[in-house]
Amino acid sequence: MADTLTLLQSCYTSVVHDVLRSMGRRNFTLPQRLRPLNPLGVLTGPAFTIEGRIDETADAHQTLLAWTGLLSQAPAGHIWTAQPHNHVVAQMGELSAETLHRKGVLGCVTDGGLRDTNFILQLGFPCWGVFHTPRDVVGSWLPTATGIPIHIDDVMVRPGDWLHGDRDGMVCIPSEVVAEVAEKAVAAMATESLVRRAILDGMDPQEAYLKHGKF
Repeated sequence: MADTLTLLQSCYTSVVHDVLRSMGRRNFTLPQRLRPLNPLGVLTGPAFTIEGRIDETADAHQTLLAWTGLLSQAPAGHIWTAQPHNHVVAQMGELSAETLHRKGVLGCVTDGGLRDTNFILQLGFPCWGVFHTPRDVVGSWLPTATGIPIHIDDVMVRPGDWLHGDRDGMVCIPSEVVAEVAEKAVAAMATESLVRRAILDGMDPQEAYLKHGKF
């Protein structure tokens, strides 16, 4: 995992996307609404998956007990990856982000909301979400499962599948091919550098493409 992490941290998402496409993969690009709180850098790593729903019958204690249980389960070296099935409450805030950051969790990707965003930015904990709101999960949201496949639109994210994103967007890399994708992405960037150098040296772009097979 360490070698794969190091390789992918050097890769931009567009080249990873192109590698997955060339391998015949489909439905791996997460929806455009999912955006990084801080667009600088790359978030990459295996997913710890969470699913949940709004439950207006839950009381504050019940929701906080369930939420802190999720924080306890989150493993270091993984990305907190949630399908909360609502665009009403925030799925990540100040204390939760700090807790996960201290545990060695790599970041958060939620098809939901974020709050306390200034604090999260100062903390440096990478978070991806859809909207911001001050409203939290207390008394309104409960997890229904962890460690199961979740769907974000047409993208299925299984536990341990790899998420990879930067300001251009995010893709999901199936766990069984992540090492191969990392190696091919690094090789593709090296080829792109050759094409760029050839064009800057005066070669026709089509000729450069035909010579290197990449553009």
